[in-house]
Amino acid sequence: MKNTKKIVMILFIALMTAVMAACGSDSANGNEAKSENGEEGLKIAIVTSPSGVDDGSFNEDNYNGILSFIEEHPTATVKAVKEETGDPAAAVQAVADIVADYDVIVTPGFQFAGISSIAVENPDKIFILNDSEPAPVGDQTDFDNIYAMNFAEQESGFFAGMAAALETKSNKVAVVNGIAYPSNVNYQFGFESGVNYVNKVFGKNVEMVELSGYAGTDVTGADVGGNYAGSFADEATGKVIGNALIKQGVDVIFVAAGGTGNGVFTAVKEAEDDVKVIGVDVDQFDDGVNGSENIVLTSAVKFMAMNIEKTLNTVEDGTFKGGNVVLYADTDSTGFIKEEGRHQLSEDTLNKMNEAYELVKEGTIVPASNFNDHTPEEFPGL
Repeated sequence: MKNTKKIVMILFIALMTAVMAACGSDSANGNEAKSENGEEGLKIAIVTSPSGVDDGSFNEDNYNGILSFIEEHPTATVKAVKEETGDPAAAVQAVADIVADYDVIVTPGFQFAGISSIAVENPDKIFILNDSEPAPVGDQTDFDNIYAMNFAEQESGFFAGMAAALETKSNKVAVVNGIAYPSNVNYQFGFESGVNYVNKVFGKNVEMVELSGYAGTDVTGADVGGNYAGSFADEATGKVIGNALIKQGVDVIFVAAGGTGNGVFTAVKEAEDDVKVIGVDVDQFDDGVNGSENIVLTSAVKFMAMNIEKTLNTVEDGTFKGGNVVLYADTDSTGFIKEEGRHQLSEDTLNKMNEAYELVKEGTIVPASNFNDHTPEEFPGL
């Protein structure tokens, strides 16, 4: 079943990008910087979804990885390009429009899967794709000039589920997602796995609340349940979902919905009851400030900036190697925020989560994901 689902997902990606227009000739130029001997550094571009590189979340973390690289390599430059629609064909065309002017192009997001066609036409350019595998070109699925990184979001989601289940007082928790892309379903299934783990191992009876009418459908057409807004940029719907969950007694909400999640944050900040959120992708503690209080319990994170910087270093030193990789806790690429002052977990919860982290890292616990054939009710380690 795993292979069948994988094939369906690849066909879906290919279909999404089949309408991509031919490469354009317009270009966007970044500022040039030269070393003392006159040599120019890497010319880097990052093309993002409509939320841009200052979204405080997914895109910004990718951008921060580039900025960290530039701090160590001052002759390198970066140009940020915002694709305004989020449409896969338009996203890929935005890359095509600038490819001639840059050495490396970073593309964060599932909608950029179709850059493989551009990569084939531009073998001298390097592409860093985050959150997707490249769409096949004929029979080719791996590309020497594309480093496609995916993260095991189900691991980070698992820790969000544990945190929610261990800290809830109402025994009702929920996850709110944007669109049922594989990464979002991974977060959802991981969260549900974490709640079920706490219920079984620590004897709790925590309920996961799902609202009628918001179930997600993944890229294979399967109903995955959950609370899906259908958009990553719909704050109004996010607030509606947040308020509805709070009305049903939910007191911890894991928010994996991009800009839509801002509406959930607003609903929680305006709630009369004590409700907390769990951030996603990056440390969102600062976004949780609510007067003298903070609504963020912790954040389930993917350490994207670190891996973007690592990859750029391989380009710089000549050891770059293309490929499709999934990054797990064993490379410290997934996890949760536990630094003092950046979370509100109790000491007991933190200890239990740290113990579970080691079990995830060694592979004893394998949370369910969209395509690993495990379910939130039955997975290794439960």
